[in-house]
Amino acid sequence: MADTKTSNNENIMDYAEHDRTYSMFLIGAKWVTIVSCAILIGMAFGFFAGAGLIGGTLVAIICVVLAKFLA
Repeated sequence: MADTKTSNNENIMDYAEHDRTYSMFLIGAKWVTIVSCAILIGMAFGFFAGAGLIGGTLVAIICVVLAKFLA
């Protein structure tokens, strides 16, 4: 059988590290969402507005830059 005895030191959770990790996860999730939406907006603009690849790319870049200042 496995040894089920644990010391008190093994049960202590590092809350500061947990908060930093969770904060980094939220920042990453926010930016993945922003970039994905910017790409979709750029693709829609390039296809439906007739702007093509360069116009859609510029719109996507502008969306990400605006999100940087607003988020």
